[in-house]
Amino acid sequence: MRHDLSRRHATQATTSIALLLALAAAPAEAQSLVDLYRSAQGYDAVYQGARAQYAASVARAAQARAGILPAVGVTAGASFTEQDLTTDNNSLSRGFNAQNAGINATQPLYRPANWAAYQQSKRQEEIARAQLTLAEQDLVVRVSQAYFDVLASQDSLALVRAQKIGVAEQLASAKRNFEVGTSTITDTREAQARFDLVVAQEIAAENDLQVKKIVLDQLVGQAGSVPTPLAAPVVLPVVTPSDVNAWLTQAEAGHPAIVQATLGVEVAELEVRKAEAGHKPTLDAQLGYNVTNNPQGTTTSISTGKVRVHAASIGVVFNLPLFAGFATENRVRETLALEDQSRSALDNTRRNVSVSTRAAFLGLMSGASQVKALEAAEASSQVALDANRLGYQVGVRINIDVLNSQSQLFQTKRDLALARYNVLLGDLRLRQANGTLTPDALVALNATLALDGRPAVDSTAPVARPR
Repeated sequence: MRHDLSRRHATQATTSIALLLALAAAPAEAQSLVDLYRSAQGYDAVYQGARAQYAASVARAAQARAGILPAVGVTAGASFTEQDLTTDNNSLSRGFNAQNAGINATQPLYRPANWAAYQQSKRQEEIARAQLTLAEQDLVVRVSQAYFDVLASQDSLALVRAQKIGVAEQLASAKRNFEVGTSTITDTREAQARFDLVVAQEIAAENDLQVKKIVLDQLVGQAGSVPTPLAAPVVLPVVTPSDVNAWLTQAEAGHPAIVQATLGVEVAELEVRKAEAGHKPTLDAQLGYNVTNNPQGTTTSISTGKVRVHAASIGVVFNLPLFAGFATENRVRETLALEDQSRSALDNTRRNVSVSTRAAFLGLMSGASQVKALEAAEASSQVALDANRLGYQVGVRINIDVLNSQSQLFQTKRDLALARYNVLLGDLRLRQANGTLTPDALVALNATLALDGRPAVDSTAPVARPR
């Protein structure tokens, strides 16, 4: 009878666990990773700030173009002059009204500093674009991290609750066996202690899930966002290419941080040219047309007749700086030092990209291997639990053996679920590390989700041992 009761309760526990996981893994109106990323694009304050900074940087770069374009201005004015005139034979006191209007244009013909600033503006616009790309990559990773954190917390809570059901069944079995005299009170107390511990773990898991959901909601700007769980069976992406040197080559060719640092060197070189232009002459073309109206004559004539002057002018202005108190020489020294600094920054950026790419690649490879090892451990833990349950039923194992086997199995399942999410995130982090991450990478991750309504991975179902 003891054998039949244990088997019946084990069957009830398995059914309850499966139902619990199915309810937890099949939320209504679940959202995909791509959906939540698009929502975050329009809401996340960090990304919106980066876009605003990009727009400001582009506008700032465009300002330098004014230095090589014509400057046109219209002038107008009115004045009143009170004048006392005295000659040998006569003296006169009178006031004059005068109005003037004109249009003048200046076109730089030779201004080396302005042309260097214009070339800098092109580089600075490209730098702003690289910075926006980095911000976009960061958003992709942050949304994915928050998304999988919620899924991992959901899995952890579901597993704790499933473990709680299993421990409760074991506690009930221990109490029944004690009542009929086939076991000691120790079995009951051990099961009760384990049950109380699992209840505490459930409370902590519930709190952790709520916190993770708040973080995701704040990031995407939606209240009650519901991530779609992974599809069953879980298919993790294959690391392609499998050679770290290929990832390093891609990073060197187009990593936004390296592009930004390279452009920074070019900007510094042009800044040296701007400083050196302080020794060079400038040449401007000027064109103007001005009208001056004196209704009561002029201030240099006793005549009171009306005078109107129309004057058109065209010419060039040459300017050659000779000495500026050694300011130009010291400015050149300063820019040369800053150029060396920018080159050092470029070398440091390349080294950091190389280190981060290697670390991300090794982490992803290690994570993939860990998933395989945990899948084998899960199967072994399931077999061990079944063996301990059978041994407990026939009297060769005690209750604590079953409880320990249950704890080991559920801990392995939690570790496996977390390892899978880490592999998915590791693929994104590797692409971010070598600078090739784009929002299109989320489309590939969407393929691992249960978008067709299939339930998420049943973390409590027995898993076959890998061959």
